[in-house]
Amino acid sequence: MAAQRALGECAWGFVLRSGCRPFCHSQGRAAPPSAQEVVEKIRAQKREQQKKEEAEEETAKDTVSRRVQELARLTGRLQQVHPNVLAKALKQGVLYQDKKIVVINKPYGIPVHGGPKVNRCLIDVLPVLAKMLDGMKAEPLHLCHRLDKETTGVMVLARDQDTAHQIQELFKARKVEKKYWAICIGNPEPAEGLIDIPIVEKEVESHQSHFKMTLAPNYRVSLEDGNIFKVRRHRDAHLAATRYQTLSSSSSCSLLELQPVTGVKHQLRVHLAYGLGCPILGDHKYSHWNKLAPQKLPEGTLKRLGLKQTKARHLPLCLHACQLIIPKSDGSEENKIHVVCKPPAFFTRTLKRLKLERPELGKM
Repeated sequence: MAAQRALGECAWGFVLRSGCRPFCHSQGRAAPPSAQEVVEKIRAQKREQQKKEEAEEETAKDTVSRRVQELARLTGRLQQVHPNVLAKALKQGVLYQDKKIVVINKPYGIPVHGGPKVNRCLIDVLPVLAKMLDGMKAEPLHLCHRLDKETTGVMVLARDQDTAHQIQELFKARKVEKKYWAICIGNPEPAEGLIDIPIVEKEVESHQSHFKMTLAPNYRVSLEDGNIFKVRRHRDAHLAATRYQTLSSSSSCSLLELQPVTGVKHQLRVHLAYGLGCPILGDHKYSHWNKLAPQKLPEGTLKRLGLKQTKARHLPLCLHACQLIIPKSDGSEENKIHVVCKPPAFFTRTLKRLKLERPELGKM
C-alpha cells in the first residue's frame, strides 16, 4: 500500500507540474503503452544488443585473421628486403656478444640456408651484419647451428671458423643446453617425460608426393595378441630423444617446455606430433602424415583464437628457442654463457587468447 501511495503521489506531482487536470485525456497526448507493447520493446532491445555483440565478435575474428595474414605477408616481404635492412633488424635483436660469438634473436620466416623459392636467407646477410657490429674490415660471421625457417629465438654465430667448429662440436657432444617453448594442440599424457624414438626421413605417396621425417620405433605391437616385440633398427634412422614438461594447459591446448637431447632434423615437431599426439600449433606439415593440408583445429581452439577453420592455414608455427647455455673452453660452471630470449609478439598474443600462463624465463 505504501508503494502504491508513493507511486500515486509521484503521478500527481507530474500532473500538477505539467498543468494538466487529472483524469482528463487531451487529444494530443498518447495513451500509456500496454504491457504487451512494453514486452515487445524489451525484446526488440535484446535483439538489437545481440546483433551488436555478434557484429563485435565478427569484427574481432576479422582482426585476428588480418593479423595472421599480415604475418604471412611479412614473412614474404622479409625475404625480399635488401640485406642491409635485414642485417640492421638482426643487429637490433642481438642478445649477447663477446670476442668469439654473437647470439641473435632469429625472426620468424627467415630460412637459414638458401634453396628453391628462397630469395633471402640468413647466410646472405652475415657479412653485412659483421660489418655493422665490428667495422668495415670485419670477417663474415659463421653459423654454429641451425633453426627451421618458422622457428624463432636464440641462434649462435661465431666470429671466426675455428670458434664455429668448437661450438659445433659442443652441440654434437650434447654439452649445449637448449630449451624451447611450444604451444601444442591437446594435453600430453603424462604431463612430463622423455620421448626416445628414432627418426627417419621417408617419402610420402599422396596426391602430392613429398618427403617427411617420421618415427622409426625399435618396438612394435603385435596385431594378433597385442604383445610388444623388438624389431631391427632401420638403417637410415637417427637416434632422437626429447625431454618435455607441461608448463600450462587449457581445455584444448598446452604450453610445453622442450629440451632436445639430440639434434635430428625436425625432431621436436615429429616427436610432439607423432610421439605424443600433440602437434605444435601452426605446424601444418606434421599435423597429417599422408597429405599436405592446413592443420585441423579443435572447435574450442578456433573459438578462443577467433578464427574459422578456413583461415587456419595462415597460423604461424608456435615454436620458440627461448634459452641456451653454452660452456666456455675451461668447462667451469661459473663461466657458462646463459642466454634467454622472449617469445615474439604473435606467440605471446596466442598464449593470452588460449588462456595459457607464461612463466618467467629467468625462473625456468
